[in-house]
Parts: sequence; C-alpha cells; structure tokens
Amino acid sequence: MSGFLDGYGESDARRERNIKRIVASALLAAAVVFGGWLFFKDFREKRQVSRFFDLLRTGSYDEAYRMWGCDPAKPCRDYNRDKFLEDWGPNSPHARQIASSMRVRRIRSCQEGIIAVVEFAPGDEVFLYVDRAKRELSFSPWGYCMDAAGRNTNFWDRFFP
Repeated sequence: MSGFLDGYGESDARRERNIKRIVASALLAAAVVFGGWLFFKDFREKRQVSRFFDLLRTGSYDEAYRMWGCDPAKPCRDYNRDKFLEDWGPNSPHARQIASSMRVRRIRSCQEGIIAVVEFAPGDEVFLYVDRAKRELSFSPWGYCMDAAGRNTNFWDRFFP
C-alpha cells in the first residue's frame, strides 16, 4: 500500500510551483521594463541639457545658440545673439558657476517636453524647457508643467517640489 498514494498531490504541487515561478518572472520582467522606461523616457532631452552646458563650458556659443533654434546668421526675433551672450556668455552672471558648481537639480517631465531646474547657487535657479519634438531649448516661465487652465499637471510635484 505504500506505493499507491506516494505520488498523490505531487503534480498539483509541481503545477503550483510552476505557476508561482511564471507569475514571479512576469512581475520581475514588468518591473525591469517599467524601470527602463522611467530611466530612458527623457533621455534625449536630458542629453540636450547636458550638451548645452558642455558647449558653454568649451566656449562654443554659436553652437549653443543653435540649440535654442536660432542661428547667428539668422537670429531669433525675441532672443538675439547679444541677449543670449548676456544670459549665457563669458560675462554672464552665471559664467563661473557653469564651469564649477552648476547642477541640474531636478527634471520635470511634461507632455510636450521637460523642464530642467538648473541650480547655480542655493536659491539661484533657472528653468529650462526642452521641446520633445524639436529638441530645442528655451526658458520655461514656470518651474512645473501646466495645463491650459494653468494648473500643475504633475501629481507628485504637489508633494515633492
């Protein structure tokens, strides 16, 4: 009689273990995909911001001006090259910090682009906006993403400014 019921329930236990492994593997794969998406969703825009400051550090002001969608030969109407150099050039108020203590403190992901909160000194921040479609930089008038009614669209920004 010892051989008749020895295998009772083994197939159910094996099936249960396999289902647990499949579910755990699927959850792990979903977590890896979600983490990759969170890490890479603003990758190109973050690279634009870091490339912009790298160009400023090396003194390539014409190339940095082109990242704003402007050209030294055909400057933008509201942001000419002289104004750009006043804001970002070697005699700008932030020239020393760009080379040494400047850091991107926060990236806020909006629907059409990102807002980079650039900190030059404690309390001295500039908000840069990078458009997703054109990957052009501009100043952001607000430090957070807004909808058409002027409300903050990022839920977490209400709790973690």
